[in-house]
This record gives sequence, C-alpha cells and structure tokens, in this order.
Amino acid sequence: MSPAIFFAVLCSALLHAGWNSFIKGSARKDLATFSIMMAHIPIAVIGVLLSPAPDMASLGYLAFGGFLHLGYQLFLMRSYMHGDLSQIYPLARGLSPVLITIISLVFLDVSLSGIELAAIAIIATGIAMQAQSAWKSQNIHSFLLAFGTGCFIMGYSLVDGTGARISGSALGFYSWLSILNATLMLAYVALFQPGLIGALRTVSPVHTLIGGTGSFCAYAIVIWACTQAPIALVSALRESSILFAIVIARFVLKEEITRHRMLAVSLIASGVVLSRLGH
Repeated sequence: MSPAIFFAVLCSALLHAGWNSFIKGSARKDLATFSIMMAHIPIAVIGVLLSPAPDMASLGYLAFGGFLHLGYQLFLMRSYMHGDLSQIYPLARGLSPVLITIISLVFLDVSLSGIELAAIAIIATGIAMQAQSAWKSQNIHSFLLAFGTGCFIMGYSLVDGTGARISGSALGFYSWLSILNATLMLAYVALFQPGLIGALRTVSPVHTLIGGTGSFCAYAIVIWACTQAPIALVSALRESSILFAIVIARFVLKEEITRHRMLAVSLIASGVVLSRLGH
C-alpha cells in the first residue's frame, strides 16, 4: 500500500468518525441525520457527471443497497438518542465482521483460518463486555439499536461490494446509490416526520455541507482504495475509525469512558483489524 493510499484511508476513517460525532453531538439527531443525507445529493450529482454509468447488471444491488443504507441511518440516529458515541460506534462497527463470519460459515460453506476465528472470538468478547455494561446501566435499548445498526452495516457492505464490482464504475455506482438513498430518506421524512423538511433551514449550511461531504467522501475513498490496494489491508486500516471515535467521544463530546468500556473497545478494534488481516 502506497503512502498516498494509506493516508487517504486514514482520512476516510477520521471523516466517518467525524460525521457520526456530528450526529451524536447534535441536539436533534433526526434533523442532523436528515441534513447530512440531503447534502449528499449535490456531491453525488457531481460524481454521476464525472463517472461512467454503472452496468445494468448492478442495478438490483443498487436498489437493495439504497434501502439498506436508509435502515442503517435510521437505526444509527436512534442509537445515538439512547447511547454514547463511545458505546454505539464500536458496537455497530464490530458486529459487522462477526455477522458476516456467521453467515459465511452457516450458509456459504466458507472455511476460516485460525487467525480469523481468533479475531471473531476477540470481537465477541468485547461486544459481550459492552452488552454487560449496557445491562448493568439499564440501557440495553441502546445495545439493541447498535446491534440493528451493525446488521445493516453487514448487509450494505456485502451488497455494495458486490454491486460496485459488477457496475464497472465504483464512483458511479456509489453516486447513484447516494442519490437513491437521499430520495428514500426524503420520502420517509415526508411520510413520518414532515416537520423536518421545514426545519432544514434552521441547520447551519456550513455544518450541513461539512457533514454531508465528509460522509460521502468517507465511503467513496474506501471504494476507490479497494481498487488500488489489497481489500484486506484497506479494510483493516479503515477500522481505525473506532479509535478516532473514542478520541472524539472523550475530548470533544466529553463522554466518560470507564476502564471497562475502554477495554471492550480495544478488544473490538483489535479483533476487527485482525479479522481483516487474516483474509
């Protein structure tokens, strides 16, 4: 992996943790989430204009991915209404490789190396510690929402990865996916929370643009990097976002991070990186 790609993926990880912290730190998580998704549209239009159209064979993946991203965003928003960034983010990111491993073993007849199995065991231990903490603090609702968020991350990771490869145009695929996702979000809000549309004008345009650009670029960079370097290395480096999130939670959002939570997060982050490198 070249220094340029290494730095780009690190930037992607920081951007992802950053826009999550923007939602968590907002007084209205629903409005912050909605504004970020709407900010994707102008950026995605530029991506569409600059990229070849995705192959027709990828359209089914694109459509399914749009609904999975919507579910992810709605669950993420509600997760941050009940739990801390330092609790929700590691759980949601860490659950994905565990769930993908279970599906691979049970349904896809995939064999895993000893390193991969050890990594999953480490992640599962960290997740169990987070669940125990949530249970003791009577905040199990946040754990369940984070679990749901992780399920959607697993789903769109599998669908987007396959669709982008079939499309022949990673940026074109993601740009169209972002437009569809934003359209679905707008339809959802119009049906269930129409007041958010009018409330958009109360959100700082600068904050919206920064959050939307960061969110779009974070994923676009990862897709690009996977075409330039081994996917396992890109994925492992990408999960450094968990550590960025912890730093932001502690020093920007001023969350209290106990030794128990720090140990759990460290296990999840280490296991995720190890699982990627084990491929």
